Amino acid sequence: MASRSTAHRALAALRADLAGEVFAPGDPGYDEARAVVNARIDRRPAVIAQCADAADVVQAVRFARDLDLHIAVRGGGHGLAGTLVDGALVVDLRRMRAVVVDPAAEAVRVEGGATMSDLDRTLRPYGLAATGCHAPGAGVAGSVLGGGTGRLDRVFGLAVDDLIGVELVTADAERVHANDDENPELFWALHGAGGNFGVATALTLEVHELPEFSVALPLYPPESGPDVVRTFRELIRTGPQELGGAVLYLAGPPARCGALLTYAGGAGGLRELAAPLLALPHETDLCGAQALELPYPPAGLRGDGSAECLGGLPDAAVDVLCARAADMPVPSAGRLTLLPLGGAIATGPRAYPVPYRDALWTVHPFACWADPADDEPNRAWVRDVCADVRPWSTGDVCLTLIGDEGPERVRAGLGAGNTLRLEKVKRAYDPDNVFRFNHTVKPV
Repeated sequence: MASRSTAHRALAALRADLAGEVFAPGDPGYDEARAVVNARIDRRPAVIAQCADAADVVQAVRFARDLDLHIAVRGGGHGLAGTLVDGALVVDLRRMRAVVVDPAAEAVRVEGGATMSDLDRTLRPYGLAATGCHAPGAGVAGSVLGGGTGRLDRVFGLAVDDLIGVELVTADAERVHANDDENPELFWALHGAGGNFGVATALTLEVHELPEFSVALPLYPPESGPDVVRTFRELIRTGPQELGGAVLYLAGPPARCGALLTYAGGAGGLRELAAPLLALPHETDLCGAQALELPYPPAGLRGDGSAECLGGLPDAAVDVLCARAADMPVPSAGRLTLLPLGGAIATGPRAYPVPYRDALWTVHPFACWADPADDEPNRAWVRDVCADVRPWSTGDVCLTLIGDEGPERVRAGLGAGNTLRLEKVKRAYDPDNVFRFNHTVKPV
């Protein structure tokens, strides 16, 4: 560890050299800079470097290595485990949000701090779309490199399958590119274990033509949940892969059960496909952007969540799921989400460390509350939901939907057969395990 005087000199140099801003404990703006969406996470980093460009990231990583600090990376900042670490340097990418479209190549370059809203807003005028992730405010890089699921993955495949290239700053403060031809082994590892090997300053993604996109969200009383889930299950089983969405139990009050339907097509086609759900007595039918954004809890509350991938959804699993939904702690902005997989997810490339392609459903309980005194009942509810549906679990997990649940769950999210290969890539690019937080792969 560097001496106090050396650390002060290095921090002063970092402040002078960075185009962005630097915050340390005691600085005005430090508490605001360290705040994350999940109020249950209260961390005090040694330094927060809000980088303006890739050159800033190089400087920040070099600073951390010189002072023997571990490095945490903050992109969108929606990760359940939090993206800040006590005593570490945080490379904060939220100023790096540029999104540049190449319509002729049907590709887009996305900086490391861009959110799904940034990406959507830029692509929409071109009639293009990316699979992305479910939450508008979530970071694109974290979701893609974590092998996460999104609202268009049944029709276009997982967003990580559309990864063309990554611009990365390694633990040695070197800028490298990774694609099929350049650093191909690193490129493979970035498909799912992407936070382990450096700071992703930009991604290049393939995008898809999407001239029309329709959304509906009929809301039902919670006691209608079993009928809603079974009807939704049948629509997904028999419908086209352009149809996706989720069943959502919203805690309230008032409690509601919602069937979020997304369709890569026009509103008329969606309404025809959704007819069985719309035939059930429902209270409200929301459409458009409001329907998409409604399910995501607001910032500033305490949160905890997890996930289980299911190989099927028999009636017994439906009954268990709906019973647990009725036990959701209230008042709350939380929800219990049932996400359909299949479609283009299942037919995507098998080589990458994303093991849940054969699962048909994901159960994602997310508790959200205000009072620290309510921590235990809310977190217990999340654990109980996952335990109750485990008889139907494939054993795999989507890592972007869970927090820090230990090394066994990381292996479940990357595939046990990929562990040694990932550890070798880690040894090559981060032998000192500088990037060791959240879903960590250790160097072999």
